[in-house]
Amino acid sequence: MLELSALGLLQRSPLHGYRLKQQLELFMSNCISVNYGAIYPLLKRLQAQDLIATLAEESGDSGPSRKIYTVTAKGRERWRQKMLDHPHESWVNSRSRFAIKFFFFSDIEPELRVKLLEKRLTVCRGRQESVAAQLLPEDPYQKEAWLRHLAILTDEIEWLEAQLRNLSFVPCPLSSVQMTKD
Repeated sequence: MLELSALGLLQRSPLHGYRLKQQLELFMSNCISVNYGAIYPLLKRLQAQDLIATLAEESGDSGPSRKIYTVTAKGRERWRQKMLDHPHESWVNSRSRFAIKFFFFSDIEPELRVKLLEKRLTVCRGRQESVAAQLLPEDPYQKEAWLRHLAILTDEIEWLEAQLRNLSFVPCPLSSVQMTKD
């Protein structure tokens, strides 16, 4: 999820590592935690794989210079593959992954938005059926936890259905502008 997010942000605008971490925290804090110990090794790995490149180096105010990173054409393709990915993962991770993908919906084609929304809706409906089929526990707190989970699923399904109904088919900016840069 961190790679998907980093590549998505870097294709929107070049960033240095600290600013990338700040941006990741802004939208990913409800999905996963981001720490400095993960950012710089990730940037190094993405650069070694030619998914990002150093655009420039800024001199630091009181420390070493900072590298400004940008995504490469290969990195944009990798990001797109990650957007289409549906790995088999836990319910919590799949929910977080969808939230991250949704954050980047402006950067993908309308048809792909529909496909991702429909896929998530199918997964949520399946999960809802599975949870609803369970016998409720006798313990009142466990019962309330199950009912809360079911309510959250119902809310997410309604939200996904609304997104599909109201989906605006505006052109995606990255496909027309940045995809042709390299």
